[in-house]
Amino acid sequence: MTSALWVSLKVLAVDIPLLLILGTALGWLLAKRRFRGRELLHLLILLPVVLPPSVLGLYLLMLFGRVPFLHDLGLLFSFPAAAVAPLLPALPIMVQSARSGFASVDERLEDAARTLGDGEGAVFRRITLPLARRFLLAGLALSSARALGDFGVTLMIAGNIPGRTQTLPLYIYGRVESLDFALAHVAALLLTAVGVGCLLLVRTMEDRRELA
Repeated sequence: MTSALWVSLKVLAVDIPLLLILGTALGWLLAKRRFRGRELLHLLILLPVVLPPSVLGLYLLMLFGRVPFLHDLGLLFSFPAAAVAPLLPALPIMVQSARSGFASVDERLEDAARTLGDGEGAVFRRITLPLARRFLLAGLALSSARALGDFGVTLMIAGNIPGRTQTLPLYIYGRVESLDFALAHVAALLLTAVGVGCLLLVRTMEDRRELA
């Protein structure tokens, strides 16, 4: 189980910064900008929520296997595939939370900062980001937990290779196949504890927001 835990931690080390950067940028774009194709972009971002993991895995399998440039990179059944796989189902959670956070920021405060001479970057750093911070942290906690628990998409494009692409959910699957329920329960309890911890963190931030 140690190797599966280590692979899962490496996946999170890659995915958490990507979730934060991509989710924050897309959430801000959807909340603060009006442009042609905005609703289509929002629909495409949310699509992984309703598609079965096998469908997402199939699309990624076709993409990485048939696009010459991606095929030449050799991403399939490697650690990079294990890192990319959880992003699709986890990113919508981060984007939705970021969008809600940025949409909740009073535009009059941002306009006041612009009136005082702040540029868009300064307005974002000093006004928008601090006021939306709790939404971003909540979204990052939930999306990270979702990425940690991904099974179907990872299995489709990364396989279940011990020490290389086998994350904790895949380890549980392998232990159950081997009828080793004791170790499966240990890994399952670890993932459950992480999930409960993330939910408690989100609930704590919600309570603080209500008291503010």
